Amino acid sequence: MESQQQPVKEPSGARYPIRTVSLMTGVNVITLRAWEKRYGLIVPERKESGHRLYTQEHIDLINKVVGLLDRGMRIGQVKAYLESRSEESDGEDSQQDIWHRFLDGMLAAVIRFDEEALDIVYSEALTYYDIGTVTRKLLRPLLVELGQRWESGLGTVAEEHFFAFYMRNKLGARFHHRNRNSSGKKILMACLPGERHETGLLLLALTLNESGVHPVMLGADMPLEDIPQVTDKIDCAAVVLSGVVD
Repeated sequence: MESQQQPVKEPSGARYPIRTVSLMTGVNVITLRAWEKRYGLIVPERKESGHRLYTQEHIDLINKVVGLLDRGMRIGQVKAYLESRSEESDGEDSQQDIWHRFLDGMLAAVIRFDEEALDIVYSEALTYYDIGTVTRKLLRPLLVELGQRWESGLGTVAEEHFFAFYMRNKLGARFHHRNRNSSGKKILMACLPGERHETGLLLLALTLNESGVHPVMLGADMPLEDIPQVTDKIDCAAVVLSGVVD
């Protein structure tokens, strides 16, 4: 069941100077100014001195623009696209908006290989929602998006490896912490021979653990002939094998 707690917005008084926003988003100061003056994309507030100030909404929009550009959209097309999307989503649930924000933020962080920014968005999502909801509405869509970027030539294998390594560390630590307290039925889980992508298996293990199951993980590239030796030693209710389908 999804948490009913709603994300809280950044305090209305939170404002950031342009150099701080550049560090937070990975977009250089010159580009931010060009997006404002030439394309009317990001219009910050102004101090009496004339210095620009950006809100969290501005930062979310910048991350969204970065994501669109890296998917192949030309900068001149972005404003019209965002305006059309805004009109279409006027009647949508605000909860959908927050997941788009999380997805855009994490994708932008992966694209620029920024682990700190990636961790900020992921931690924020987990502050308000349980791991099952975050997996279904954020992590799975992000994995799909990264795969599509790689297939289309917009992304690289390095992006997928960066995110996979980050998630393996995060999910692995969370899994081991929770699994110590699990007393449910054991399920043996492993990747098929030659399969080195463990992220999907770890996500499933965490979801099962939330339901009271005790996953026993064997990890990547598991020889099938060794599995019976494990099942002989532990009383497991099922065996789950993970692999990529072409």
